[in-house]
This record gives sequence, structure tokens and C-alpha cells, in this order.
Amino acid sequence: MSALVLTGARVGVGDVAAVARAARKVEIAPDVIGRLGKARKVLDQAAASGQQIYGLNTGLGANLGTSVEGDASAFQRQLLEGRSGAVGEALPVEAARATMFARVAMLSVGGSGLSPAVFVALVDALNAGVHPVMPSLGSIGAGDLVLMTSLARLLIGEGEADYQGRRMPAAKALMMARLAPVTLAPKDGLSLINASSVSAGSGALAVTDALSALAQQQQAGALTMEGIGANRTILDPRLHMARPAAGQQEAAKVLHDLLARDEAPAPTTLQDPLSIRCMPSIHGALIEAIGQARQAVEIELNAAADNPLVLGDDELVLSTGNFHTAALSLAFETLGLAVAQCAAASAARFIQLTGSGRNGLPKYLSPVGGTSAGFVPLQKTVTSVLAAIRHKANPVMLDFLPVSEGVEDHATQSPLAVAKCAGMIALWQRLIAFELMAAAQAVDLREGLTLAPGTGPIYAAVRAHVSMLKDDRPLGADAEVLRTMLANGTWRGAPTTG
Repeated sequence: MSALVLTGARVGVGDVAAVARAARKVEIAPDVIGRLGKARKVLDQAAASGQQIYGLNTGLGANLGTSVEGDASAFQRQLLEGRSGAVGEALPVEAARATMFARVAMLSVGGSGLSPAVFVALVDALNAGVHPVMPSLGSIGAGDLVLMTSLARLLIGEGEADYQGRRMPAAKALMMARLAPVTLAPKDGLSLINASSVSAGSGALAVTDALSALAQQQQAGALTMEGIGANRTILDPRLHMARPAAGQQEAAKVLHDLLARDEAPAPTTLQDPLSIRCMPSIHGALIEAIGQARQAVEIELNAAADNPLVLGDDELVLSTGNFHTAALSLAFETLGLAVAQCAAASAARFIQLTGSGRNGLPKYLSPVGGTSAGFVPLQKTVTSVLAAIRHKANPVMLDFLPVSEGVEDHATQSPLAVAKCAGMIALWQRLIAFELMAAAQAVDLREGLTLAPGTGPIYAAVRAHVSMLKDDRPLGADAEVLRTMLANGTWRGAPTTG
């Protein structure tokens, strides 16, 4: 895999995933260093002129009106020590890597005034696989400042790091990777931490996972339509052209293509339940929500969102609110609701498939009948998972208190909004696994059914790991096998296009 070249523009969610999960290397375009150097010079000149610059020669937050006395560089270390208040379980390594890459992407735009040597050190640590151990609780979304102190402290050899799968003192990790701690110039500490890089990095991973889960859900929905004998006329392109909703049209085309064959079987009913008949509308709304979340994340990844902001071309240093992420938080609240809608429809289809017998299918999808439980006990598990998703769908972006003596009286809770959305996606993939299992069982029980070229590989992918249910057996273990494949990228269903 070739290295990703940072230019200060056009960083996408796929780039974050490649660096965070596939250890793609990062290179710095020469003009980025020039841009950083120019901004640093402007910052130093402004400070030398006596301009008050937040976080350089003034305190932070409630200490805004207090001037920094003595060594401005020493104040940067004090700033990091005093704001290392994060607690809780550490972020996974991939989230820490996503955070590091998100920050270097933002810094490469050139608005922070960060010393070029510190920027290079951050890229070197990322490429060497030296990651900060980052406690996950402490940000309210007005910048991820408290969480980001772990990253800044890593570069000066403080705190803990993860290196080669081991947790150790940061200084030791840097030494083992043949890297040296950096010395912070005035404002360098604040430049490293005053950003929403945790939210943007983790958000990029969540969007990537949502795109994968959407493709998997389309496949599961198509296989359900095969197994239940659904009326495929609902996928007629003319019906969806009549409603100018681009996401719905895209979802309908994918389902149509998956189910296309020379001679379609006769439908078993005039109209199917809404979880089947309205699948394009439900999935289409999710497509739109994913697009909004992707746009919100990529705005942050390519933004000079620092406070204060160095305008190199204008030779100005000005205070901003660019770090505030209301749009990002709103996008992930919306995405979470769209995921919950899709998950609820998947659960409804599972119950339709596994109930008392619809469209000629045997009760509980049991081929033996009698006292056989078949798939029906899993209805409780499906309901439990859906309840967990519903709980996470509750909005959080309005939950904040004024802090720092009222200086910070508004927040977005973007890290929490992203984290709960990511949790919903993981739970949703469990429901997709259940639907795939039930749909494959229904296909087996529908005599004489020949699958479409698009759905045949989906069925085969299920049956490669989960056999048909004949006598009752622990189906939870089978579901875990499929869920793991869906989550770790080893699932190989039919390709989806549209």
C-alpha cells in the first residue's frame, strides 16, 4: 500500500480507516512544512508585538484574563499537566490512531502555528506505531481538549503509550521506536490539544462501518425477500423515480440488481409487510444520513479549526469558535436514528420469517415441527438487541452544563454522539446476522426455489459457516460466527452496486 501524502486538503473517511486499521504510512508534502513554518513565524511576530494570544501568553478558559508569567514554553507543559483529567477505559488502538491522523490532517491545513518539528514528530510517532493510551471520558465536545492531552504528553515523553501491543511509559516507547521527545515552543501544547480530533477520527471509523453494514443489510434484505417469497414489483425503478429521493432510488437499485434474474418467481402475496415493502425507503434514509455524517467528518478533517487561528497569508492571529462541532454531533445523532430505523426493520423481518408461518413457510422455520423451538427463541434475543439500540438512540447533544465559570456555556457532546452511534452500528450487525440466518433457513425450506445470481452468493456465504437447522441446537453460537465476519471484514456476500 502506497503512503498517503498529506497536502492539507482532500482527506476522506477512507484515508482515516486505512491509516487507523491497515497501518497505511503517512508522508508530508513539502509545501505543508512551508505553510506551517510561515504560520509559526506569524505567530511569533504577533507575540513579540505584545498581542494577547489565547493559550500563548494568556491562561485558558476561566484564566483567560491572567497573563502568563515567565517561560512561555514551560507554560505549555503546565497546560498539558493541568488538563490531563480524562478517565475511564482507554480508547482502542485503532481509535487512537484515527485521532492522531485526524489531528495531523487538520494541522496540515496550517492554521495552528504549531512548530513544524512538533508536527513531524507527531507523524513519525503515528508511522512508528507509537500511540497514546487515551482515557475515553472527559470531552464535552467543545474541542476534545482533555482527551487530547494524552497525545501531546506522548510527544514530550510523558504518560503512557501503546507500542507493539504493549503498554509502557511513553518515554520508553519513543526510545524503543528510536524517536526523541520534543520540546514545546509557545502555544505548541495548545495547538496539539485544542481540536475535535477524537470526534472526527472516531467519526470517520463509524461512517466506514456504517457503509459496510448498509451493504450487508441490503444483502440480508434481498435474501429475506427470496426466502419469504416477497412481491418484487416494489423494486420496479419506475415506482422509485416517482419519488425524487436519491437515497431511496439508490437502495432500490441495489435490491433490484441483487434479485434480478431471467424469470422471477411468482409472488406469494399482493403486498408484503412494511418492513419488506418499504425497504428501499428505510435504507434510502440511511444512505442520506451516512452521506451527511461523512460530509460533517470530512469538513473537520480538512479544517483549520484552531483557536486562536493563524491566518498566514494575512499575517493575523485571531480568536475563533471553529473548534465547535454542533454540525458533527447533529449528523451522528441523525445517523444513529437512521441506523435504529434500519435495525428495527431488520428485527421485524426476522420475526415475520420465524413466526407462525407466512407465505407457506413452516412454523418457527423448523423442518420437523412438533415441539421443536426452531428459530422462535431468537425472537427474544433480537428484541433485546433492538432495545439496546433504541436506548442508544436517545440524543445526548443537549446534555451539558456551563463550565469554566461560564466561559464554556455551550457544548456539543460530539465524542459521546459518535461513540453511541458506533455502538449502535455494532449491535445492528448482530441483527443483520440473525436476519441472514433466518433468510437462509427460509430459502432451504422453500421447495423448488432457484436463487438469483446476486442472492446465491449471499446464501452460500451464510451456509459456508452456518448449516441449515434441522433439529434444535444453540443458534446463538451460529449468530456470533456470522456477526464476527460482518464486523471484521471477512464477510463475503454478493457485491452491491447502485
